Amino acid sequence: MGSSEVSWKLPDHTKLPKGKTVAVVVLRISTTASMNSRHGCPQTVLISGETAPEKWRLIRAHGTAVGLPTDDDMGNSEVGHNALGAGRIYAQGAKLVDLALASEKIYEGESFKYIKECFESGTLHLIGLLSDGGVHSRIDQLQLLLKGASEHGAKRIRLHILTDGRDVLDGSSVGFVETLENELSELREKGVDAQIASGGGRMYVTMDRYENDWGVVKRGWDAQVLGESQHKFKSAIEAIKNLREEPNANDQFLPPFVIVDENGKAVGPIVDGDAVVTFNFRADRMVMIAKALEYGGFDKFDRVRFPKIHYAGMLQYDGELKLPSHYLVSPPEIERTSGEYLVHNGVRTFACSETVKFGHVTFFWNGNRSGYFNPEMDEYVEIPSDSGISFNVKPKVKAEEIVEKARDAILSGKFHQVRVNLPNGDMVGHTGDIQATVGACESADAAVKVILDAVEQVGGIFVVTADHGNAEDMVKRNKKGDPLLDKGGNLQILTSHTLQPDVPDGGLANVAATVMNFHGYEAPTDYEPTLIEVVDN
Repeated sequence: MGSSEVSWKLPDHTKLPKGKTVAVVVLRISTTASMNSRHGCPQTVLISGETAPEKWRLIRAHGTAVGLPTDDDMGNSEVGHNALGAGRIYAQGAKLVDLALASEKIYEGESFKYIKECFESGTLHLIGLLSDGGVHSRIDQLQLLLKGASEHGAKRIRLHILTDGRDVLDGSSVGFVETLENELSELREKGVDAQIASGGGRMYVTMDRYENDWGVVKRGWDAQVLGESQHKFKSAIEAIKNLREEPNANDQFLPPFVIVDENGKAVGPIVDGDAVVTFNFRADRMVMIAKALEYGGFDKFDRVRFPKIHYAGMLQYDGELKLPSHYLVSPPEIERTSGEYLVHNGVRTFACSETVKFGHVTFFWNGNRSGYFNPEMDEYVEIPSDSGISFNVKPKVKAEEIVEKARDAILSGKFHQVRVNLPNGDMVGHTGDIQATVGACESADAAVKVILDAVEQVGGIFVVTADHGNAEDMVKRNKKGDPLLDKGGNLQILTSHTLQPDVPDGGLANVAATVMNFHGYEAPTDYEPTLIEVVDN
């Protein structure tokens, strides 16, 4: 961070006329973006003065362009918004964890030593998403953590798994559990008492976010901590295969289940003296369970009992709340974001979305930082998301409410930058409901038009970008690109994020310098370069 006013000053550059507004609209995919490819092809549409649809280009929104380990790793909203706001590429969660595991430095830190204090007489519990999607977690990292923990003294290990089907193919849970069971069997052969203790689908058990539905976390708590569930099985394989046979069942929404022994007793509830690690590296869907595990004065639901444990996250999930207080891998330190620079140079900012994406245009955009840079220069508005319903039931979500606030902000003349996220394509696309996703994209298009009309009215500039692909391809495909069919001849639905073609130059991190140019400034020299050519008048 700069320690003086001078350090924040940007070079003067092609000053905008007084009152000029830049509107930044972030969405997944609508008709303004690429619908002609089966890959995620986010485009940044750069338009000044009047609608000019030829002014667009492809940018990279996954893999190394957003700080992930390889270009086989799909992007996600959090790393995308970090890059959009920071203007630089930072090593992100998965990559940081990879480095810590590969070097084994993860076992040298104070937090692992804190966890290790329970190994002699207690159980190590690992809670997280069982997946290779690379968005929230990866099974290979879990395997390394199991190996490392056992080599560093863990004698009794219990896993509480959450099935995916959102970032990976539905039904892949069975294969992941089989892989994990083989790993646990090898540990048992070495004298480590290692078993799966409970499970459930990620959208129904534990992994809620933004305090949208505490019932999701409670269902996980009852199974993981209390060892209670109406669904009891002798093994996780048996549990998943049986629960998936229920009508309309899928990996995302599997009910909670508990593994029991031959006497019907839960094999691994969390009790006093145990250690707990939530092994997801992505923050948003771990904050709520972290609060339940760590806060003594927690009151969101009746925990029945609050075990005295040593708890750590894979990373710290909320830097502002310092939550959890112990974490195995330190997160990237993102400083000097574009929002901070612009506010320090007199650019008034308005940001708005609904609850499920509000943190993306504020916290993640600002470098994993909560709050305002300057309350007199920033204004953030959160529209409450609907809770208790699937997003395909209401594909418009809160686009109309978001765009109303954005339009008013633009027309008020108070702000130089208006930043919004329309979550329609992402949230509805994840449900796998093609018809609803079409409606979601239409709603996003209509909302964008309202914003663009307002920008035109004030003589401003707008930037429309997608932070990763999700809604532009809704079916699974073979290597040739042909749609895959199930046994009944129906299309196999794709619910995960997508990969975009490898575009040599330009990614989400380049958007920050571009927006700075539109505000009349040049970006700091260490930012990724602008996507437009700037010419002095």
